[in-house]
Amino acid sequence: MTTLKDEAIRYIKASDSSMKYYNLSPQEARALKVVPKWTSPHSPQLAAIETSKISVRDGAQINVRIYRPVLDKILPVIVYYHGGGWVFGNLDSTDAGCQLLAEKAQAIVVSVDYRLAPEYPFPTPLFDAYDALEWVDDNIQHFGGDASTITVAGDSAGGNLATVVAYLAATLNGPKIIAQALIYPVVDVDFTTDSYSAYGEHYGLDKQGMQWFADHYTDRQNYKNPLVSPLHMEDLSVLPRTMIIAAEADVLYDEGLSYAQKLAEANVEVEHIHMPGLIHSYFSKMAFFEAATIDTVEKIAHFVK
Repeated sequence: MTTLKDEAIRYIKASDSSMKYYNLSPQEARALKVVPKWTSPHSPQLAAIETSKISVRDGAQINVRIYRPVLDKILPVIVYYHGGGWVFGNLDSTDAGCQLLAEKAQAIVVSVDYRLAPEYPFPTPLFDAYDALEWVDDNIQHFGGDASTITVAGDSAGGNLATVVAYLAATLNGPKIIAQALIYPVVDVDFTTDSYSAYGEHYGLDKQGMQWFADHYTDRQNYKNPLVSPLHMEDLSVLPRTMIIAAEADVLYDEGLSYAQKLAEANVEVEHIHMPGLIHSYFSKMAFFEAATIDTVEKIAHFVK
């Protein structure tokens, strides 16, 4: 029996509404998802936070935000992909988590504002994510990063993009990635697991919501495509050492655990971290989950150092 943390209960009560985002258009739903700026005594002092435009393969430009800690030396780099079901999210939605990650991991964090579905369905968000990694690798010396210590990270759909980017980098002879840190990632578009049955309503990410996200991201015939559902990749041995952060009361819990087990079977070093009493989407919802977000960042920082 799951015992939710008090902050999870407060969040569920505060966000409970008869107007479900998955009954709205993506454009209407996005208007309800504005993330307030984080102000807190725990907010770190960084050397700089800068937003830049970069070009991607189809000639479009996307934004990246670069977080530099107060350290005057060449630093590791973490390329971060935000969550939001490929439909929501932007640089602001995980700004707090990226600030903390830069400070606690003593790393430069590059947050990627990939284009969103359904306006830009699969594979465009993935291509944006990969092109941003290549841009980081090509320009890493200009912002004080170490090309030999690149990590990819992300939450939810961003975790999905991070691990598929890591796979593509390994198989396409792309930038070398030394680690991936995945916060409750989407790794199998399959709504039939036990965790979907247990937590499919009123736990932060409803089953209907996940179906809505997936349908906007790609056609159903792609659901088992390994570049959409990386659990179905044939050879996971090419992936770098991995941390998977799993919220206990999350529809995605089972697939994340299966992914960790499959990585281990492929002789990939993997840590699966169980976060008791927490729900999907807690990361960077600082009004409710500041302590849990800081704890998560500290775990990732320890892992990547």
